[in-house]
Amino acid sequence: MKNDPLLSPFQLKHLTLKNRIMITSHEPAYAEDGMPKERYRAYHEERARAGVGLTMTAGSAAVGIDSPPVFNNILAYKDEVVPWIKDLTDACHEHGCAVMIQLTHLGRRTNWNKGDWLPVVGASHSREPAHRAFPKKMEGWDFSRIINDFADAAERMQAGGMDGIELQAYGHLIDQVWSPLTNEQDSPYGGSLGNRMRFSMEILSAIRKRVGDDFIVGVRYTADEMQSGGISHHEGIEIAHRLRDSGMVDFLNVVRGRIHTDPALTDMIPVQGMRNAPHLDFAGEVKRQCGLPTFHAAKIPDVATARHAIKEGLLDMVGMTRAHIADPHIVQKIMAGKEDDIRPCVGATYCLDRIYQAGEALCIHNAASGRELSMPHVISPSSESKNVVVVGGGPAGMEAARVASQRGHKVHVFEAAEQLGGQIRLAAESPRRKEMMGIIDWRYEQCLKSGVEFHLGQWAEMDDVLSLEPKVVIIATGGLPNTNVLSLGNDLVNSTWDVISRNLAAKESVLIFDDAGDHPALQAAEVLADAGSTVEIMTPDRTFAPEVMGMNLVPYMRSLQDKTVQFTVGRRLLKVEREAAQLKATIGTDYSGHTQVAVYDQIIVNHGTLPLDDLYFDLRSRSSNLGEVDYHALIQGKEQAVLHNPEGDFQLFRIGDAVAGRNTHAAIYDALRLLKDI
Repeated sequence: MKNDPLLSPFQLKHLTLKNRIMITSHEPAYAEDGMPKERYRAYHEERARAGVGLTMTAGSAAVGIDSPPVFNNILAYKDEVVPWIKDLTDACHEHGCAVMIQLTHLGRRTNWNKGDWLPVVGASHSREPAHRAFPKKMEGWDFSRIINDFADAAERMQAGGMDGIELQAYGHLIDQVWSPLTNEQDSPYGGSLGNRMRFSMEILSAIRKRVGDDFIVGVRYTADEMQSGGISHHEGIEIAHRLRDSGMVDFLNVVRGRIHTDPALTDMIPVQGMRNAPHLDFAGEVKRQCGLPTFHAAKIPDVATARHAIKEGLLDMVGMTRAHIADPHIVQKIMAGKEDDIRPCVGATYCLDRIYQAGEALCIHNAASGRELSMPHVISPSSESKNVVVVGGGPAGMEAARVASQRGHKVHVFEAAEQLGGQIRLAAESPRRKEMMGIIDWRYEQCLKSGVEFHLGQWAEMDDVLSLEPKVVIIATGGLPNTNVLSLGNDLVNSTWDVISRNLAAKESVLIFDDAGDHPALQAAEVLADAGSTVEIMTPDRTFAPEVMGMNLVPYMRSLQDKTVQFTVGRRLLKVEREAAQLKATIGTDYSGHTQVAVYDQIIVNHGTLPLDDLYFDLRSRSSNLGEVDYHALIQGKEQAVLHNPEGDFQLFRIGDAVAGRNTHAAIYDALRLLKDI
């Protein structure tokens, strides 16, 4: 491993980074009252402990009161942030990990109805579509006070022990002033590139006067907005040269594109089904032409790609940010020669999508990420080995088997299908979502290493379970589609699963009634539209697919744009009747008594799942706990000790969709927090 380029140190000014792997600035939205408290610290400390060379916090920390956070950002404009920053920094430094933070003023990329209800500012009155605020066009005094805000914030970060800062210049105020697309200023801040860069140069100068020359200062910037009239490739390189020649910038962190809309954001931060490392060679070109230390991250999910980036001299530090949300122990596993054990990032981008809907960052298949204070990344062994039977080989069952086996229990898994995966395998039927199978494949390999025995193609009956003399039985049988939602004609409709699995031939005109708002409706629409059907997606909600968050919605919409697909909102399918060779649909609305009739060749219903729980109820009376879960013990991380039936030989639990239809993360979290204490 001594010859691994990823493990070689890198000298950044006076700072020696112990390896070439970094976590780039991102906002997990764990702040409390705008402060990076215990949860925030624990998240970064876990990754520092596991060996990452540099971790960057905040994406981004707000420097001014008129930059109200939209993702529960750190408030770098408050003095009280300093001790919290110091706690985080000290914790990471104890493990030899360098720590930096990203500072920004959001400019127009926020909204006036947050924080202190101050006007949003920008270099023009141009509104950002994603956040919808119409900004005030900045005046001279706005520029002056924001320059001072940046300097104040940098000084606070230095006082908090940070190794350096990074200024955010893609989609935020600094590059809103840089870009001809968003700058309508007159001189001295508008017109020529020199004028448009004046604001950023004055920020850098003010920061340097406060923090001195030794403190590390970098810029994460878009070197090509990839839009006509914006910052071009040529101008992006010129910006890099000017930043270098200023002598005030120690590194560049290169991105490419814009983030003002969901499609633009998704091109900059690609999701599953999109090309890995699409901007890596471009970042390498910036490094070659500019010569400053160069960092970059954009869908670099695997060690091989990261190693290539360093070995070929494309980057000095490679960002594996979402990869470290999926597995914080990447560096540790590389050093131990256990790269095969790295939990893969499957590109679902559940983490970022949640943030952009005002949630917290969570990994779709690592329920411990962001929960380091309560959930383990490494499973500790139990003092007693038990026989554990898991019924169901989907994400919940596979996580239960993984955790139980790593606890030291003897585990048997029954799966009725010939292959593992459950609903994950169904999702992966869409070629663009095939990476989802990494959720199952990784767990399968981990289970094999722990001695789990699999019984595939076997529908488990009560006698099958009891014959193994279990002490714990986990029912993870998932659910089946619920299409029984109509007052008449439930027998005339099909489920989205029928379409996705290709068990149903597409017809000419198809209605998809989507009363769940999740992936299956759009997956089915893709299959049908690709087959030449005219598709109408109807929902009673005020917007379609509300559970498919912004970045994941983009690939669906792109695939459907050139097809005959119509979206109808605010309409509810009431009943279906046979009319010759077609189906007559009676359609209503939740807003009034209005109804209308339409005719289709095929009607598909997406209304979630109902638990497949017969085996659970068959076993319940024989269990010691009668299936009951002590929720207080579950939350507090204590062993389940409910005893209702002293004659029962085993504990019985349901997890995942066998309880109620939810999502993959919920199913995996169910399994982890229950089995870690069994």
